Amino acid sequence: MHRITVIGGGFAGLTAAITAAEAGARVTVYEAHHTLGGRARTADAPYRTNEGPHALYNGGPHWTWLKQRDLIGALAPLPPLETARFRLRHHGALRRTPPFAMLKLLRRTSRQAPVDTDFLSWATDLAGEEAARAAANYSAVALFHHDPGALSAAFVQERLRRATKLPPEAHYPRGGWASLIDRMACRAWNLGVRIETLSRVDTLPGDTPVIVATSLPAARRLLQDDSLTWPSGRTVLIDLALRTRRGDAFAVSDLDAPGWLERFTAQDPTLAPAGEQLLQGQIPIGPGQSRADGTARAEQLLDLAFDGWRDRVTWRREAVADGRTGAVDLPGTSWRDRPAVDRGNGVYLTGDQVAAPGVLSEVAFNSALTAVSLALGRTSLDLKHA
Repeated sequence: MHRITVIGGGFAGLTAAITAAEAGARVTVYEAHHTLGGRARTADAPYRTNEGPHALYNGGPHWTWLKQRDLIGALAPLPPLETARFRLRHHGALRRTPPFAMLKLLRRTSRQAPVDTDFLSWATDLAGEEAARAAANYSAVALFHHDPGALSAAFVQERLRRATKLPPEAHYPRGGWASLIDRMACRAWNLGVRIETLSRVDTLPGDTPVIVATSLPAARRLLQDDSLTWPSGRTVLIDLALRTRRGDAFAVSDLDAPGWLERFTAQDPTLAPAGEQLLQGQIPIGPGQSRADGTARAEQLLDLAFDGWRDRVTWRREAVADGRTGAVDLPGTSWRDRPAVDRGNGVYLTGDQVAAPGVLSEVAFNSALTAVSLALGRTSLDLKHA
């Protein structure tokens, strides 16, 4: 019987542990914190905020895998489109529809974007500079990067299409992502996986295959491998609880600069006390910008979309997510160029910044399955049974 050690109890680590245990391996998971989840943690009540925006895309492979194992659970229903109050900021004002030329970039019939050209240049040739900048800024909802137009056109196009698909692919586990993590942990325990929390690993065990399911910086330190780097975003996260007022927007996307606000209690009232609304904003900031810069931009969006919000605040929290928002691919690179899953000598790397396809958490999922396949000496795993 194979023995596998998994370092990290987040989404990737639990995916790897469940997959390996289902294939007959004896698995031990070591998690440095007292709770599982990694970036998929959800704060305790009364304000159940995720550590940054999280969405489960039903067009991805992890949706099928989770559904087959009855792990998705209850989902928060999206507000009907006719009542959702989705707004776009363009030229400093709120509007209901995007610039018409921007729609050219969203059509499924539009040509495939190249890998080796930046998105802004490619999109400008197709739809004009104004539409290209608006589309690039809108794509920040799935990129968390201060300059999406400078990234690979193919990389941005894939995320833009997934984020604007109708009906929406994005879904939200009711009660926050911690509910999904709890179900995954229960599945792992029922399969006999040994889970050790408050167990930081500083030295790799040498007697079993090891799957490192941590952030890329943490993996770099653990493996003492300076090559484990890849560009990511730097984003100001702002969480607000407001006293409820009828007419507030469901979501606001900034087309003048990258940024996004969403009222999560519009779909899941359990995230905040009765009579209060929970909002989360993500405002990407550049290398020379501060948290205060991002906060100021978030407050500009709030002023436009949430009338009297300053007098309605009951709770507030701010943070900066630096290099914690997944990989971004520069022109001339793709997911294949990121740090490889197989690090040699029985060590395998997973996470959302490694060489695996997909959008957002799909990268972590795909890398976890690849790592387990390699650790078990298989070319692939059956997603239904392995």
